[in-house]
Amino acid sequence: MSTFSKRLKEARLAAKISQERLGIDAGIEPASASARMNQYETGKHAPNSSTVAQIAVALNLPAAYFYSEDDDEAQMLVLFHRMPVERRREVLAGLGTVESGG
Repeated sequence: MSTFSKRLKEARLAAKISQERLGIDAGIEPASASARMNQYETGKHAPNSSTVAQIAVALNLPAAYFYSEDDDEAQMLVLFHRMPVERRREVLAGLGTVESGG
C-alpha cells in the first residue's frame, strides 16, 4: 500500500464517511465515486493532482498530508492546516527563532 493510499484511508475513516460520500464530496461522479475511491485506497490507481486537491478540501486536510511518509510530520501538517492564519504566523515566527538558534 502506498503512502497516499494509507493516508487516504486513515483520513476517510477518521472523518467517519464512506468512500462514496468522500468521492461525491470531492466532485467525482456519483455513479463511480465509491469505486474510484476504493481504487485510490487500495493503490490500484492514483488520482491526479487536481483530484488530490479536491479530496483534501473535502477532508479539510492539506494535500501534502497524503504524501508525508512520517507520521509526526503528517500530524504537524494537519494541525498547521487547521490553525487560524494569525496562529500560523506565530508558529512560523517561533520556528524561525529556533532555526536561528535563538
